[in-house]
Amino acid sequence: MHHDTHDVFSLQVSGEKRWLVYEPALELPLKDQRYKAQHGGPGEPVHDVTLKPGDALYLPRGWLHEATTSSTDSLHITVGVNVYTWLDAFRAALDECADDVEFRHSPQGEADELVERLQARLDPDQVALRQRRRLVKTRRPILDGQLGQLRTLDGLTLETPLERRQTVLFDLDGLTLAFEGKELSFPASVEEPIAFAAATVGRFTPSQLPGDLDDESRLALVRRLVREGFLRISEAAPRSGADAEQ
Repeated sequence: MHHDTHDVFSLQVSGEKRWLVYEPALELPLKDQRYKAQHGGPGEPVHDVTLKPGDALYLPRGWLHEATTSSTDSLHITVGVNVYTWLDAFRAALDECADDVEFRHSPQGEADELVERLQARLDPDQVALRQRRRLVKTRRPILDGQLGQLRTLDGLTLETPLERRQTVLFDLDGLTLAFEGKELSFPASVEEPIAFAAATVGRFTPSQLPGDLDDESRLALVRRLVREGFLRISEAAPRSGADAEQ
């Protein structure tokens, strides 16, 4: 019996599994607050259910639970969902305050003005923006068939069909393209083509990129975006064994 420090979806795949669920001993535990005996034992179960193939169980973080199987095989998949809390929001806002020299003074006198400055950074839109930036920065790339993409670059032409990878999450701020832990900076001459490639849903070709770039510059820009995993060539060769291993 234990609790998880993140929300859980349990998806039963094969066989059966009995779940006993109890009231939390520690309400809404943080990531480092794993269940310990001193938190207290469970009372009576509030749920006693047996999951069969196709069933799902949602367990909010902190709810005590235990799972048992019968004498037959049983398989379930657990999907964990990390929760963003007010503590996370405050810490992120406070980290930004490092740029404000007033926060770097020794603590003397009243802190009312500093509290107001911190509160201004906790506007819901700013909190959501920091969440997105964190996700964009930390999300690992999904580069299915990337080795095949790189081999196909040798035959790239102005009429080769391209598309933005459907799995990529990105932010474009002027001439800086941020995605999957990368930040790519570009010269002003490619501002229009970058904005076009980022905004276009569906296929396009290098010849369709707007702006004043010559043909070779268009191809050079596209090659870089394919290498970095932002764009993909739509008619790339099928994945080989080496690609599959990647």
